[in-house]
This record gives sequence, structure tokens and C-alpha cells, in this order.
Amino acid sequence: MQNRQVVLVQRPVGMVNEDTTQVVTSLIPHCGANQALIKVGLVSIDPTIRTWMNDAPGYLPPIGLGDVVRAGGAGVVVESQNDHYQVGDIVVGLTNWQEWVLATDENRFNVVPRGTGLDLATVMNVLGSTGLTAYFGLLEIGAFKEGDVVVVSGAGGATGSVVGQIAKARGARKVVGIAGGAEKCAEVVERYGFDECLDYREPRLTQRLRTACPNGVDLYFDNVGGEILDAVLANIAMYARIVLCGAISQYNAMERPQGVANTSMLIMRRGQMKGFIVFDFAQRYGEAQLELGAMVLEGTLVHQEHLVHGLERAPEALNLLFTGGNHGKTLVVVDESIQLD
Repeated sequence: MQNRQVVLVQRPVGMVNEDTTQVVTSLIPHCGANQALIKVGLVSIDPTIRTWMNDAPGYLPPIGLGDVVRAGGAGVVVESQNDHYQVGDIVVGLTNWQEWVLATDENRFNVVPRGTGLDLATVMNVLGSTGLTAYFGLLEIGAFKEGDVVVVSGAGGATGSVVGQIAKARGARKVVGIAGGAEKCAEVVERYGFDECLDYREPRLTQRLRTACPNGVDLYFDNVGGEILDAVLANIAMYARIVLCGAISQYNAMERPQGVANTSMLIMRRGQMKGFIVFDFAQRYGEAQLELGAMVLEGTLVHQEHLVHGLERAPEALNLLFTGGNHGKTLVVVDESIQLD
């Protein structure tokens, strides 16, 4: 049996295209001592994958040319020589863009408990990196307080939509989303329960933010960077907190990334701006997953998954994050038979 893999063959300039990656086949890896062999079922598509394709420093090294594209995913254990994994376990971890992967001492996986009442796609979404990023970014980095006016960019995405719903559930005075296009903005309000959503494609975003938040923005959760971050900085309240989660507007920048001009507002408003990576909170994932899972089961946290079928379509799925063609969490289905009981 063969292991199909998607490897990086050329560093992209701008969007990923047909020259960026290649589908190759290799032998299924041998399961050795203290290892487990995993059949991949779902692969998570996240904006950070695009940054790993660049030959630039980051919180993880760049993907090497000829290497399998790095990504999180979920699968089932089909062979195990490690007491931590039992055959039939559903696990999540760093699967990369391939059909088979080994759990090793260096690449460990977490076993997903059965009987949660959640399907695997939901686990990958709300209880996965996007939901955890929303939870810790809002509550820990953003130090959310009841009564805050919260603004979220990328509000229709997997992380942004959860940020707004947690803020609403915890007593925000107002939650304003920023998204691209009338359809996405309507979804943010009608599906995810935000109080308002502003279309960044329309002119005068800075002025429209001032109208939406006349007393200023207490907490801004930034997923996009660039001009949108600048517009919010112009409207922050005293002692505002800016959470830097992502800068998706800059990831495909073919020239020099766009700078931010309004940082002086942080001085005048005594604001704070801080970046973070969800891995910083790895020891606390359990507490977040319990609360997020309960919110889903209670119906207070709405979610949706955008499924793209076929490993070979992973590059296409990645581009959806930058064109706005996805709705909710984007996942590539590698083997649809792999599900939680």
C-alpha cells in the first residue's frame, strides 16, 4: 500500500498555485518500537500553513522544499507498539498533508475521548486549535471583562466566530464583527449572534467603526492585520486591549507587508497590544475544551465546517481562506470512514 503525500516543491509568491505543491507517493511508514501507525481522516486547513511555506523565521521552522506540507489533523490508530495508543483510537495531532503518519516520541498525538456527543469535524473545529485560540486569546491575552465592547476581525471564520460567541455568552456590552461582503456579514449577525458586522470592503471603515462603537473599542481580537488593524486602533477606548492572533491580510503580500500607522493611539489611550500562539496554553487545553464542548451541546455555541473532499485538493482549500470562499472551519476529508462513535 502507498502513502499519498502533498509536498512543497516551490515557495509561493502570493497565492498558492499548481507550481507550489506536488502529490507524491511513498511507502506506508513502518510502525516500530514505541510508535503507532495512524490512518489520516481529516486535515485542518489554517492560515498559518501559508506562513510556514515562506523561507522566513517563525514560531516553527519553514517547511523544507520536498517536505510534506505541515498541518494538524485527525485519524485512527491501525497499529500500535505504544501503550498510550490502542488500535481503534481516534487521535489528533500533527498529521501533515498525507494519508498515513506515525506517532513517535517526537510527534505525539492526543486520544479523543469517545461518548462526547460531538462528531470528529466539530472536535477538530471547536475543540481544536481554532476554538482554543479563540478561548485563550479572548479570555487570557485580551483579559475580557463583562461589559466590554468587543470587535473581532475575520468574524465569519472559525476562530473569529467563536470569539464573538464567547464574548456574548460572558456579558459583552456589544460585539461587532468585521468580515468581507454582505453575505458574510449577514451570517456573522444571523448565525453567530454578533450585534453588528461591518464589511471591510466598503469605504470609510474607520468612520463606520466610530459610529458602531461611539465610546471606543475595549477589546479588539485581530485576525487580519494591515488596514483593518489600523482602523480599529483609531477607535480604541481608554485601556483597550488588542489581541494579535493573525495577520491573514499580509500572508500573501507579494511586496513588502503593510505597516500600521496608528500605534500612537496605544500611548494616548494607554492601550496594550500583545501577540500569542495557542501552543502557549497547551497545559490548559482541557479546561477550555470542557467549556467549549458544553457550550456546543447546550446550543450556545454555533459552528459550521467547510469540508473539501480529497487530499489533492488541500492547496485549493488553503486558498479559500484568503478568497473568502469558505464558511466556518475548513477541513480536508482524506478518509470519510474515520469518525467518532
